[in-house]
Amino acid sequence: MYLIIVGAGDIGTPLIDIATKGGDEVVAIERDEARADRAAMNFDCLVMNEDATRKETLEEAGADRADAIIATTDKDATNIMVCLLAQELEIPAIVSVVHDTEHMNLYRQIGVNTIENPQALIAEYLYRGVKRPAIVDYMRVGDTAEVFEITVDEGAPIAGMTLQEAADDDLLDQGVLVVAIERNGAGDPITPRGNTEIHAEDLLTVYSADGATPDVTDLFGHYEDHA
Repeated sequence: MYLIIVGAGDIGTPLIDIATKGGDEVVAIERDEARADRAAMNFDCLVMNEDATRKETLEEAGADRADAIIATTDKDATNIMVCLLAQELEIPAIVSVVHDTEHMNLYRQIGVNTIENPQALIAEYLYRGVKRPAIVDYMRVGDTAEVFEITVDEGAPIAGMTLQEAADDDLLDQGVLVVAIERNGAGDPITPRGNTEIHAEDLLTVYSADGATPDVTDLFGHYEDHA
């Protein structure tokens, strides 16, 4: 993949690292000279110390053969301008970081795939780590739904029951689905069925329409989440 990454700051730098290690052909554009020099020294890719809001810069970066462009600067105005130019240059995939959620509508109007303010996401993730320590990992889906990983504790209401039995006993409602089960460190997860029994120490991937609420985490034996 030929990838143009705009910005070599806190977000762009690890992205460049991931993309170059993944074997993609990367061109990074960074307006700040010190950041551009640092990226050029650390990564095996072309780094341009230029202004990406100029059409000529994107053309010089190879927009005509780029598969995708990702705008990662800390200014929404810059990212929006880059996205508009990328559309004009017909780059197939355009992705941008969004810092101010009030600007999300504008990005949607111009048809850009977006990633919400990463600092806010990290802050929420860290808060979750303190507030709900039972949650190993999670991803928000829409406004309230979440997919998360949680370990089944000893003595959990669902431990030793099949999924069908848990549903019959109204422990699992229609808004909660067990999507996958990792057991005893095995490499391949178990795809759960109605007759699949849940064991203590299982690591479950769970979808909950109302999110990882205390009522949901209680099911897996993590009552401390009410605190």
